[in-house]
Amino acid sequence: MRKISLLTIGMFALGFDAYIVAGLLPDICATFQISESIAGQAVSVFTLCYALAAPIFATLFAGKPLRDILVFALAVFTLANVASALAPNFLVLLIARAIAGMGAGLFSPLASVGASSIVSKPNRGRALGLILGGMSMGTVVGVPVGLIMEDYMGWQGPLWLIASISLIALGGILTCFPNIKVQAVPSLRQRLVMLTNNRVLTIVSITFITSVASLGLYTYISVLFQNTGGNPNITPFLWTWGIGGVVGSFSIGPLIDRTGKSALLMGGILAILMFAMFCLPFAMKHPSLVFLPFFFWGAMGWASQAPQQHVLFHTPHVQGESVIALNSSANYLGSAVGSMLGGFALSTILKPDQLPLAAGSLVLIALIGQITILLTRIKIHNHKIERIEEES
Repeated sequence: MRKISLLTIGMFALGFDAYIVAGLLPDICATFQISESIAGQAVSVFTLCYALAAPIFATLFAGKPLRDILVFALAVFTLANVASALAPNFLVLLIARAIAGMGAGLFSPLASVGASSIVSKPNRGRALGLILGGMSMGTVVGVPVGLIMEDYMGWQGPLWLIASISLIALGGILTCFPNIKVQAVPSLRQRLVMLTNNRVLTIVSITFITSVASLGLYTYISVLFQNTGGNPNITPFLWTWGIGGVVGSFSIGPLIDRTGKSALLMGGILAILMFAMFCLPFAMKHPSLVFLPFFFWGAMGWASQAPQQHVLFHTPHVQGESVIALNSSANYLGSAVGSMLGGFALSTILKPDQLPLAAGSLVLIALIGQITILLTRIKIHNHKIERIEEES
């Protein structure tokens, strides 16, 4: 498992980087004299490039040794974080964040492929769990630690730490990881072809809308406290959100295995997520209650991916790996779009305390779509029973 741990360290750095910038926005705004809505685009470009990197580069790196690609991806990611920390202006920061997103988007799916390739089949679940756990721990541990560093080193401090962690992973993979060849991740064309399947299109659309709401709102988590008075420390709230994410991501798998009702579980997840977001503006006025919606928001947001992937993997007439990769791209693309829309809304029509209500309304749309899927399944099931009864 030592080789797996190297990939896990890399994923920890990715998870750290993907979510820390949202907490750094106030200091970034102060440094470059820009608004929160503009600063939020530093999150947008990272997640957008994260979503597009793997399918775009899939053809370019097809058939190349896995270790070489992993090292290249981490090298790009490390140098981009160094450039982010050294950025003399906001434009350079945006470009550096975009390049960091490309490196992360290339490394992440191949880390999962690599983990599956170097262990025996009975140990693949554990290996993948470690890889995904590394990313979630980057959020739960890395983000709060990074915000503590920010108090002493400025917003650049956490980025230097991320670069150092990814450099450690890079060195370990370069010296210890086997240089095996693996099948390329699905290309952009392969992913888009899957959208011609109506069932896939509906499920992926729900993933996209959920991500727009959940991860888009997360980008502006520091802005939510502007109207509460004072200057509250947002670290405990980010920690609560991240702990909820770990609970949600680790508990949803056993629930799926136990019940076998992924679509129904997804409906429940969306209902709880919607309720948490609608409660946020009111709970923030009561210190004894405010942590609850943050916890459930994190738990349901992270838990939402597994049921979707489970349903897609068992969808007839589609390639499982391609359609799951498509769902992953939709998740990160939704995050980028959510950050962009949130910034636009804050600069034009919405007050900060109205942002959770807008996000909750988007989740309501996703929930209506999920209910439609469930009702359609019930209708099809009843129709099959009627046909069997008629034939007998």
